[in-house]
Amino acid sequence: MQRISHWVNNKVVVGTSGRTGKVFNPATGEQQAEVDLASTAEVDAVIAKSKAAFPEWRATGMSRRAEIMFRTRELLDANRKELATYLTLEHGKVPSDALGEIARGIENIEFACGIPALMKGGYSEQASGGVDVYSIRQPLGVVAGITPFNFPAMVPMWMFANAIMCGNTFILKPSEKDPSASMFIADLLRQAGLPDGVFNVLHGDKEAVDRLLVHPDIQSVSFVGSTPIAKYVYETGTKNGKRVQALGGAKNHMLVLPDADLDMAADAAVSAAYGSAGERCMAISVVLAVDSIADALIEKLKTRVPNIKVGPGTDPSAEMGPLISREHRDKVASYINNAAGEGATVVINGTDKAKDAGFFLNPSLIDNVKPGMKCYDEEIFGPVLTVMRVKSYAEGLQTINDNQFGNGTAIFTRDGGVARQFQYDVQVGMVGVNVPIPVPVSYYSFGGWKASLFGDQHMYGPEGINFFTRGKVVTSRWPDPRTSAVDLGFPTNR
Repeated sequence: MQRISHWVNNKVVVGTSGRTGKVFNPATGEQQAEVDLASTAEVDAVIAKSKAAFPEWRATGMSRRAEIMFRTRELLDANRKELATYLTLEHGKVPSDALGEIARGIENIEFACGIPALMKGGYSEQASGGVDVYSIRQPLGVVAGITPFNFPAMVPMWMFANAIMCGNTFILKPSEKDPSASMFIADLLRQAGLPDGVFNVLHGDKEAVDRLLVHPDIQSVSFVGSTPIAKYVYETGTKNGKRVQALGGAKNHMLVLPDADLDMAADAAVSAAYGSAGERCMAISVVLAVDSIADALIEKLKTRVPNIKVGPGTDPSAEMGPLISREHRDKVASYINNAAGEGATVVINGTDKAKDAGFFLNPSLIDNVKPGMKCYDEEIFGPVLTVMRVKSYAEGLQTINDNQFGNGTAIFTRDGGVARQFQYDVQVGMVGVNVPIPVPVSYYSFGGWKASLFGDQHMYGPEGINFFTRGKVVTSRWPDPRTSAVDLGFPTNR
């Protein structure tokens, strides 16, 4: 049985806790590896290595850091297919999904290569007589990232690229369900010339997470996962004096107005709902269809959903793979099986004729969903698209704003004025206008509102730089010593 261990000081370090987790191939349902789970003592040891590496890395020139990040980008580009293979084997992604994830991650590496130009401070000459004032941004120290199973390559790249380029050392705690991608990336960073200890990978479960959240040498924590855990990470980390950005769950709505192109809207909804088997926080899980076009839109969805080819990522024709685990598949299936009893209409039941082997679940479509139903109120995180019928644009907008989540949303319309009003009024962090999955490009920042984000800084892009640095203002004067005198008055600038 393959064993996946930690990555410390640019080499594989075998765990000593005696505890391991199982890594499955979701397409077959068979265990293919075991991963070491770190003890508290092992976490402490890795943090010590990261702390020891920080002074030298902080002192490394920005041009040298950028050189290493450019090399990392080239190595990632050259090894896309091999990295995608790990995503297929451990997460179940089909090749198009895996390669798309890697491409979006590389965009963040590219952004990070330009960080030296964005770390410039300000300078005010002669702010007072002979006094200059300037601002600088400095790294925090040892920072940690706790990443989810659904994007084992992209989300770490959201975090470590900015963190490392800003001069921090970084500890990655990836999901124990699909840990190999992080090890592959770690070795590419080594090949690119990253010094020992600047990027370490620590595998583990709650014991490792809890230690990262309380250890005094961890300066910040970045997290992506479910809302209950995001809230726990935020509250525990901040209580222990850490800067925390914790991205939680979502219930993303797509409002379809009567003037929309319904074929385009149906294509977009199907693509956004079932891509990556619905296991992404930006998936469209609710279509808000205005009554006058609801029946027509449902018919168009009904014709498209059965055409989705479900299969393993090793099948070149597959468009949607399995879910991450048997437990998660069964949980998603429970939302579908209980929907009719709550008053919804199950138009297409994905639990019918699902594959026996692996953790597959076919796409489902549920109509007449309302608030108060579990399939609406809770994040399903699977290949389930629900439809709620609304009387008007105003009701659709209110429905979105009343929801506890505020991650992403979209509107489909041909009316520019209405679209502009929507983006002005909707209480959601990321908005798409005729774009179903509005994940920001790398030079903006990613994050939602309400129960979808805990913390005041979004991830990657400009806000990512702010998160991984802190400002310092220097007031400087070089006077003639002969002019020195005691003055107890409050200093002024005039």
